[in-house]
Amino acid sequence: MTDGRTGRDYRSAVRALAERGRFGVRLGLGRTRALLAAVGHPEREIRGALVAGTNGKGSVLALAESALRAAGHHVGATPKPHLVSYRERIQIDGRPIDPDDFSRLTERVLGVSGAVARRYGEPTEFELLTAVVFARFAEVRPDVSLVEVGLGGRLDATHAWDGGVAVVTNVALDHTDRLGGTIAAIAREKAAIIERGDLAVTGADGDGLAVVRRRARRLDVPLTEVGPAPLLGWDRDGIEVDLAGLGRTRVSLRGRHQAANVAIADALLDALETAGIAGTPAEARRTGYATAIWPGRLELIRVDGRDVLLDGAHNPAGAAALAIALDDLRPFLADGPVTLVAASMADKDVDGVIAALARATALADATIVCTSIDLARAMDAATLGARWRRHRPAAAILVEPDPIAAVDRAIARRETGNGPIVIAGSLYLVGAARGHLVDDPDTRDPSPAEDA
Repeated sequence: MTDGRTGRDYRSAVRALAERGRFGVRLGLGRTRALLAAVGHPEREIRGALVAGTNGKGSVLALAESALRAAGHHVGATPKPHLVSYRERIQIDGRPIDPDDFSRLTERVLGVSGAVARRYGEPTEFELLTAVVFARFAEVRPDVSLVEVGLGGRLDATHAWDGGVAVVTNVALDHTDRLGGTIAAIAREKAAIIERGDLAVTGADGDGLAVVRRRARRLDVPLTEVGPAPLLGWDRDGIEVDLAGLGRTRVSLRGRHQAANVAIADALLDALETAGIAGTPAEARRTGYATAIWPGRLELIRVDGRDVLLDGAHNPAGAAALAIALDDLRPFLADGPVTLVAASMADKDVDGVIAALARATALADATIVCTSIDLARAMDAATLGARWRRHRPAAAILVEPDPIAAVDRAIARRETGNGPIVIAGSLYLVGAARGHLVDDPDTRDPSPAEDA
């Protein structure tokens, strides 16, 4: 239990960060570098891996972090975006930063932001949070840090840090308004995290791989190119792959696309070892991959006797992976038609996501419950419903603007049995649903009642 002051200070810190949302996304490194300089350059104390890519970044972090911890290492990680609590974005050994430390460090960074603003413009929410991340890591001194890029790479705030290992998971079309309209253009933005003196890893292919290769060759950086590990099978709780050096290996993350992510994570660990940052023996890797947890990404929970699958799937590539995983998982889930609860940001390729999901045989007779999130970027539920009707005119399409009511409505529906429920299309929706359905002490923030 935290005291009233902790609750007030924490919520004040969150509000102060959230208010910076009015400055939007402004790519560039000047403000972040100035913030880090003003708090004593904490990023210079940290070594590890910076991970960019269109999809799979979080899975790679989760797998590598789990294996490093199994090897006994002290690990800092920055999964993003958060699902329930801001504190999820700053994790030490798998646990979010506590409210007191979050509040204290946010106040410290906000205290220098005025001087930075006068010279470089107002820092954004993400830039401030990036400075808080490195300030915390410098305090705790983890053996290794795993940092996920926010958007792109070249001008992302996290690129103010170079930990010694650079990873580009893959390259697909997403954020084309900011990163470019072609695979090659987007790859150039992501490959820019590779710096002279690094070791680099990539799972990219095609035009994306060609760009990453050129960047590494130009800077004389050793590059490890990784393809998906051979897939041996899957069940309700994960997959099995044949991983080079380990043989038959259990992976606790669902979906055959995790065969690519675990291969990248394994190569990342090899690079950390070669760089002299952290070694991870084979047995620790096996244990870590078999026990890794990545909330909200093909996460399967039970609610009121129903199978509920949570997955962001916010772009066409992610939706295609979800569609394949649904068909693979369907024999292991409860009988009865699927109910899909969907939301989307309006600036995403909504039609591409719908078309990819609609290819899943498991959704052939699904009821689609369209909802929305209380964000300016969110597509309203009725518009999303109309988009789904265009792709699936014969489907049962329901519209429920409130996301929690939409989730509850899906769980309560028993007209066609106890078939599984899929909540997808936006990590903001998944976060709201998970906060509503899962009582996780690690993400339980101080409540207003504690002010009394």
